[in-house]
Order: sequence, then C-alpha cells, then structure tokens
Amino acid sequence: MSTSINKVVLAYSGGLDTSAIVPWLKETYQCEVIAFVADVGQGDAELEGIEDKARNSGASACYVVDLKEKMMQQVVVPAMQAGAIYEGDYLLGTALARPVIAQAQVELALELGADAVSHGCTGKGNDQVRFEGTYAALAPQLSVIAPWREWPYKSREDLLNYLAERQIPCAASKEKMYSRDANLWHISHEGGELEDPWQSPSDKVWTLTNSPKEAPDEPLEVSLRFVQGCLNAVNGRQGTLSSMLSELNELAGTHGVGRIDIVENRLVGMKSRGCYETPGGTLWYRALQGLEQLTMDRPSVQLRKYLGNQLAQVLYDGNWFTPVRHALTAAAGELAAVLTGDVVVELYKGQCTVVQRRSPQSLYSEAFATFEDDDVYNQKDAAGFIRLHSLPSRIRALQQTKGGQL
Repeated sequence: MSTSINKVVLAYSGGLDTSAIVPWLKETYQCEVIAFVADVGQGDAELEGIEDKARNSGASACYVVDLKEKMMQQVVVPAMQAGAIYEGDYLLGTALARPVIAQAQVELALELGADAVSHGCTGKGNDQVRFEGTYAALAPQLSVIAPWREWPYKSREDLLNYLAERQIPCAASKEKMYSRDANLWHISHEGGELEDPWQSPSDKVWTLTNSPKEAPDEPLEVSLRFVQGCLNAVNGRQGTLSSMLSELNELAGTHGVGRIDIVENRLVGMKSRGCYETPGGTLWYRALQGLEQLTMDRPSVQLRKYLGNQLAQVLYDGNWFTPVRHALTAAAGELAAVLTGDVVVELYKGQCTVVQRRSPQSLYSEAFATFEDDDVYNQKDAAGFIRLHSLPSRIRALQQTKGGQL
C-alpha cells in the first residue's frame, strides 16, 4: 500500500460501512481520518450522536455540514425547472444530493490540507461514479480511496466481525436489512425481498408515506405558487425551500402520494429494483406540469421534456460539474421564465391531480378555445391549414396514382 496518504476526509454516514472504513483506513494507510457528515435532511435520528460514533471508530474529528438549503437551491430547483425524471418514473432523490455532498467534502479536504478523500460506495452502484466524478472535476490532485474496491470483506457479517474484533460499537445487526438512503427529497429502499422483482414490497418497506388504502377518505387540496419554476409559497405561506418541501412531504405523504416500485438501469450496466418515496417532490413535479400546460407553447413543452430527460441522465450519471450540465440548466432556466403562477393540486388515495391553475403568463384564451359562439376565430381558415399540413401525404398518394392531379 502507498505510504503517501497522510490525511483522509471520509464521507461518513455513521452506518456499518463507514464505521468499518475509519479503522480500516487507519490500519491500511497509517493515516489520519477525518469524518465528514452531510446533513441533507436525512433526519435527526440519523445524525444523533454521530460525532461520537465517528470518534469511537477512530476518526480524529467529525464535521457536520448543513447542506439542505444548498441542495434545494443549487440542484433541486434547476432539476424541477427542467422537469428532470429518470426513465419516466424516478425523481432522482439520491442523485440530487450527491453533487453538493461531494463538493462540500472536497472543500473540507482542501481546507484541512488532506491529500485524499474516501467514500463507502460499493463497486456495483451509481454513487461511486457520482462521488468520484465530482472529485475529478473539482480537485483531481486528491487521491481517492474506495474501500469496497480494495478490502477483502464481502458482506455485512464480515464488517460486523471486523468491528467486533476491534471492540468498536455499531448498532447494525447480522440480520439482512434494507439498504436505505434518505434526504429531504426522498428515501430509497433496496435489498431484502426487493431483490426478487416477483416479490411485492411488504408494508415494512415504506417509511415516509401512508399506504393509499389507509390514507384519509377525504381529499386534500394544496395550493402552490411558483416564480420562474421555483417554489415560492405553499397554501399562501412563504418559507425557505427546505421548510416548504418538508411541509409538502407531510401533506403528500399522509395521502399516500409519491411511491414508486421500479426496475431501473444502473450506470454500471446492471438492472436494480428499488422502491422510492418522494411525496413532496411528486407534488412539486405535478404542479409544475400543470403550470407548463398553461404557459408554454408546444415547441417549448417538447424542448423542456427533452432537456428534462437529458438533465436526468446527467444527474444519474454523476456529471453535474460538466459543461453539458451548465448548458442544460441554462436552457431550462430560460424556458422556466414563464413558469410563474398558482396551481391547486388534489391529493387523494395516492393520486396527485392538478385541479386549478392560473398564471400571468398564460397562453390559454377562453375566447379562442370556447365551444360557444365567438368572433375571434374563423373556422374556414382551418381548410387551408389542413391542406398545407397534409400536403406531403397528398403528394405521396398522387405519386402512387398514375395521372393524379394536385
């Protein structure tokens, strides 16, 4: 092993993997290990006592950095302006948090004079690419240590035995459990019975949302105000983006909104099955769709959909700090200039339905759209339009008919 590593900043969660990584780094590289904890809204229970956990594992220090509002402003808002969604269903909860986490980790490493950064991502997943893509873009001079690609351990039991031998406390057990990742935007669930795509998820999988069957019998209407695609108020009340999203999570989660069960294509080539809960994000996404319908012409809608698909791929693949991402979010921001207005969404038994929308940028004209008598639209104009619109089909048909005339 290299002896040039003196100080490592580890992206630390307090879970089994990173609890084992701290002593492993010290033993393997004879280096100082500093724990970096990102608060992205995973919950107070996950952060309680985490500094002591890190030090008990052998870290020389532990830094907890609040990144909730930064994640919302710098990543979530641009993603929602574009309508980013991966493979038609996934609102990118894990991927949305990674750019700000890895960026803050790099900034701490540079500030402390570290010569390496480390993470607990497995060699099978997407997150290793997301973390290391950010490291490469922002501080390529830092060495990267990925223990799951180096150490001999293969299972949870191996890590638990490793910690037990060193008398390092850990709350995890040998019982097979779900792998979960939580932040303010969502929570993901993988592993356990979910590894069999023929097995329905049990009730114990879900943690943020009520079952639609057990949701309230009365629907709830929620009003959202947007300014240029950015959430501005919930039910007429303004607040920080993180506080408003927390309120949306509570409202939508109570009504069973935001659950998906998908098999997705990972960046590394394999398929994986995951259950995701994104209650507030689903409400935000659907409301913006309602506003888009009111304020954007057809080419703009089509372009926004394209940008959203492309940005989702960029996020999923860990390419946030790239020229392509900058170009995509700039374009999406330009389109989102008209996404200002109010939307009312009805929540009921897992459904999230836009029922009202209004905007000063609205392109909807009742005078033109009405089925009643009007004096602004000459229906005879449609004949010439249809003739020109269908001209290629008419020419093709005439070519196939001898002696055909236009």
